[in-house]
Amino acid sequence: MQNNVLDYLEQIAAVKPDKVAYSDGTLSLCFGEVYHLSRSIGSYLHRKGIYKKPVVVFMAKSPKEVAAFFGVVAGGDFYVPIDEEMPNGRIQLILDNVQSPLVICDQDTKAVAETFRLDQGEIILFEEMAREAVDDVALGKIRGRAIDTDPIYIVFTSGSTGIPKGVAACHRSVIDYVEHLSEILGFGPDTVFGNQSPLYFDACLKELYPTIKFGATTYLIPRNLFSIPVKLVEYLNVHKINTICWVVSALTMVSAFGTFDTVQPEHLHTIAFGSEVFPVKQFHIWKKVLPQASFTNLYGPTEGTGMCCYYRVEREFGEEEMIPIGWPFPNREILLLTPEGKLAGEGEEGEICIRGTALTLGYYNDPERTAEVFVQNPLHTAYPECIYKTGDIGRYNEQGELLFVSRRDHQIKHMGHRIELGEIEVNVAMLPDVRMTACIYDTKKAKIILYYVGELAKKELAALLRTKLPRYMMPNRIFQIEEMPFTANGKIDRMALRNREEEET
Repeated sequence: MQNNVLDYLEQIAAVKPDKVAYSDGTLSLCFGEVYHLSRSIGSYLHRKGIYKKPVVVFMAKSPKEVAAFFGVVAGGDFYVPIDEEMPNGRIQLILDNVQSPLVICDQDTKAVAETFRLDQGEIILFEEMAREAVDDVALGKIRGRAIDTDPIYIVFTSGSTGIPKGVAACHRSVIDYVEHLSEILGFGPDTVFGNQSPLYFDACLKELYPTIKFGATTYLIPRNLFSIPVKLVEYLNVHKINTICWVVSALTMVSAFGTFDTVQPEHLHTIAFGSEVFPVKQFHIWKKVLPQASFTNLYGPTEGTGMCCYYRVEREFGEEEMIPIGWPFPNREILLLTPEGKLAGEGEEGEICIRGTALTLGYYNDPERTAEVFVQNPLHTAYPECIYKTGDIGRYNEQGELLFVSRRDHQIKHMGHRIELGEIEVNVAMLPDVRMTACIYDTKKAKIILYYVGELAKKELAALLRTKLPRYMMPNRIFQIEEMPFTANGKIDRMALRNREEEET
């Protein structure tokens, strides 16, 4: 019975050592090379006496960074990925939290790493670790002591207090996720992934681990291409990428700006999307260009090890409709709970809560915030059972499909009415010549602020919106902007919009 993600790598390296596993279009590593590098790094960690510790990987996004991840796991440790594009303050908070004995760098990141306070931590170059002689005996003993609840990584998500939260996942939850995601999306040895997300987000699990499970290939797409849609699609075509699992904003950047009038994907047959609501108008553009491709909406929080719900889009949707998040993956259950801890009734909204093997271990070095959201299942008290409270609001439609309604913190009380900002965004996105949109709420001034990208004039937009929304939902201020700000993971950066609004007022 499999209890370690490295089982995937060992098995595929034995049968396909020379096939390309990971590439960025310039540097490529075959499965045999990834396997050998991982064992050299694991042997180095053993020689240094670093075992069952968090090991920071601070490298540029590349196939070598992926090999470093597996090397940390081979040494019986768990990796903590960070990146230069993170704010320096955030990086320091992460380093303070994990107190890693080792920071793995490359030539490009070493000088930056040396500017941070590491306490007792040591900085080491990946290239030096890669020259370590493999200690097969030591690595065999490490694997012999491993169990499936050992942690594999810590990835940090934003905290409402401004302090990032380190989500610790284990082998059991990652294996469960990879197995079921692969079955749902139909991955196989001929899959060629186009990775969009930074490697310090759990979103990259969708490509990194199925690649070693099946002997597939992942291209780590250069992040600058996501601001040049034509070049991005050309990259997909050159490398014959047939499968993408991207955030919605990345897909919308391609479809909303007329990219398909110039170039179209030639090999794509599997498109998965998530993290945000996909405007149906933009989805229709993709579907028209790729009518034979499969499109799957994925939903899930980092605390649930990636995605936990899926919906294969196989029926027509009107532009006023919302694509469901569908049904839970196998081996997990979604509980829709009221504030009283009861199951929501038919058509009633409730908080989306998750139970099952996919739950992560909690927040690293943060028992208080862990206890707030990883809680006892309120539906019974007969034995301990943990569920995760996502903070997302959902409901079931008439077809029994689960719909994402909003983030709990995206619900506002305005003019005496409870309002979903997402509902305003959906209505704006349906208007002609609107490409992208986002709403924020100024709590101090009690004003709804709307930002949009498109050719539609502000006065025309406001007039059209009055025919769709009640007065109390109308934005108090509307800004037409040249481009929407995005986070490193490709989501709309609402914090940047809040800062912009403060500067403009």
